[in-house]
Amino acid sequence: MVTTQNPAAPPALSLPATPPRRRPRATSGSGRLAALLVSPTLLVLAVVVLYPTIVALKDSLYGTPGLNPKTGFVNETDPFVGLQNYGAIFGAAGARFWNAFWNTTFLTATTVALETVIGIAMALIMHRAFQGRALVRASILVPWAIPTAVSGLLWRWIFNSNGVANALTGQHILWTTEGFHAKLAVIIADVWKTAPFIGLLVLAGLQVIDKEVYEAARIDGAGALRQFWNITLPLVKPALLVAVLFRTLDALRMFDLPYILIGAQKTSVETLSMLAQDQAANVRFGPAAAYAVILFVYVFLIALAFVRLLGADVVGDDGPARPRRRWRSHRRTEVAA
Repeated sequence: MVTTQNPAAPPALSLPATPPRRRPRATSGSGRLAALLVSPTLLVLAVVVLYPTIVALKDSLYGTPGLNPKTGFVNETDPFVGLQNYGAIFGAAGARFWNAFWNTTFLTATTVALETVIGIAMALIMHRAFQGRALVRASILVPWAIPTAVSGLLWRWIFNSNGVANALTGQHILWTTEGFHAKLAVIIADVWKTAPFIGLLVLAGLQVIDKEVYEAARIDGAGALRQFWNITLPLVKPALLVAVLFRTLDALRMFDLPYILIGAQKTSVETLSMLAQDQAANVRFGPAAAYAVILFVYVFLIALAFVRLLGADVVGDDGPARPRRRWRSHRRTEVAA
């Protein structure tokens, strides 16, 4: 009788640990070259952004010329009042400020949400291959090419008391008067104009998706809705976030569309930009600058929060590359006697 012993199992192979990736350090020469290349952009930003911001901040600390209560003479220059303009905004003029603040926030949230949904639908339509696709793309992008002032006049004619809107609804609504219908008119006009912008950026994201991904999903039995939710939406997320960010910052500064469509000093649609313009038109440059500074801080905080929460997809920094898992199949051998 011969007995066979199982050979000892081979020792496990220990793979060397992969050292972490180190970013190459910029040398002094490459750093100077980078600074030289970026300097024109920084100069332009300093001229068109930094300088006006500093001037507006300085002007917000001065009041309007008038009688000096101490001397009884008229001030030839704007008197220095410190933070009184900001105190008046949150005090005596608080009702008008908060009304404009909530109007700005409501119009921004509503229009951006509707434009995102409609823009994605436009992008999906423009991405499909069908006869006459070029004509459809051109017609969808026409509203975005029209200047906002012209768009406001067109919609003002549509929302006229004898316009197309009342003819379609069968009602006699004064769209340009005070009330929620004025907000609704601004929302419709703004969504019609700027939804193609989001659709254009999402279309650019759709065109870089490989068709083999969808073919593999169809083979696995994924339907159209599941393909959109698990493939299309995650892959176009960076482009969609950039589009939403740009539209949010632009909508927070909304001025020309409600100003032309509805009119000035309408509490239903008065935004922070319209409020600052109204103060400047009445030669109250100090309060106008204070409103502009508050709007700048508001926009800056929204942009900062957006980038902080979704910064990896907005700025294009996905962090260090993650190693891919490699699955290996090992066969077990049995030794028979």
